[in-house]
Amino acid sequence: MSLYRSTRNRMLGGVCGGIAQWLGWDPTLVRVAYVAVSICSSGFPGILVYLVLWIAMPERSS
Repeated sequence: MSLYRSTRNRMLGGVCGGIAQWLGWDPTLVRVAYVAVSICSSGFPGILVYLVLWIAMPERSS
């Protein structure tokens, strides 16, 4: 199974929804974990990583 941006579970770009589908997890859990890691870690540039993944991950075709 390949990693794609989600077309159904998206809030902004579908990155966290796609990661959640790939891992078989709840999308809300992935979003909360991503935000928590981004806030708690000053060395983790969360917005920059999200933008790079948004560009790099292909969108799942219907």
